[in-house]
Amino acid sequence: MHAALLGSEVADIRELIGPDEPAYRARQLYQALYRQRVRSISEVTTLPAELRRRLEAIPLGLPSIERRYESADGTRRYLLGLADGRTVETVLMPEAGRNTICISTQVGCPVDCKFCLTALMGLERNLTAGEIVGQVLVALADNGLSPGDARVNVVMMGQGEPLLNLPNVLKATRILVDPEGVGLSERRITLSTAGIVPKIDELGQAPVRPKLAVSLNASTEEQRRELMPITRKYHLADLLEACRRYPLRPWEKLTFEYVLLRGVNDSEADARRVVRLLAQLNAKVNLIALNPGPGIPFETPEPERVLAFQRILRRSLPCFIRKPRGRDIFAACGQLKRMAAPASGEFALTR
Repeated sequence: MHAALLGSEVADIRELIGPDEPAYRARQLYQALYRQRVRSISEVTTLPAELRRRLEAIPLGLPSIERRYESADGTRRYLLGLADGRTVETVLMPEAGRNTICISTQVGCPVDCKFCLTALMGLERNLTAGEIVGQVLVALADNGLSPGDARVNVVMMGQGEPLLNLPNVLKATRILVDPEGVGLSERRITLSTAGIVPKIDELGQAPVRPKLAVSLNASTEEQRRELMPITRKYHLADLLEACRRYPLRPWEKLTFEYVLLRGVNDSEADARRVVRLLAQLNAKVNLIALNPGPGIPFETPEPERVLAFQRILRRSLPCFIRKPRGRDIFAACGQLKRMAAPASGEFALTR
């Protein structure tokens, strides 16, 4: 039996319903799941009653909202329940004129970045394509959003390393950008990686794929090894070479993310080295002042230091400072560790 309907493409559904049904039934169900975003098969009234009865034996696979945390800045962090009892996090960041949904691709994360709370969880498992798409569907439904009439961005920057779950990430992306599916723009989906070099090449060969963002976070090989131990396997020089050969689409730039840690990687010398590293790349840089959390042995730099770093980079390439969102509810970049926020203000782990 199929584990869940969500995550199925038209060909999967055709196989599921069998050769006795007309081929167009598969497309009707596909559109109902993703474009109409039904909550149960009983709502798919375009399908014959007998087929609906058969399909009702298969779970839809939509994650359930276990907890919802509201930030003072309007950000919402969702703790979503999965079919096996595990939980994963999704964040919605509303802004004037657009909404950004930050989704997870794994439960936990195997990449041990030293400034990230999610790393403290380790890896529990990969998410299925349906669980990846399901996070977007839940966030859209809970906030009354539709990709057709709202500027919706999706960033795969929640829990997990997306390139270590690439088949499911690519399948989810195809469903998200299909006009018959969820209907997002390919230009509005971004995947963030710690730098899994062979998988960057694989991503570049996919006909339908998210934009690529690379977490740089250091200006030298030694510094990056300390902060991101995965650098011991995938060296900085090899990562940058993979970025140079990455096949950008005509409308696309590479994004490099750089988390600034006070007194560690935030000097003007670091900034000048970053400029040299990224020379000759069609790229932009997003600076992120560290979002602190318990168990993280680093501090957030002063705003003046962040601005000084930006000024140096801006002489050579576009550079933006990412405004922290949802820090008060542990929803900001690098903070997703299933933290519960009781009234006392102290944070504890949920399951």
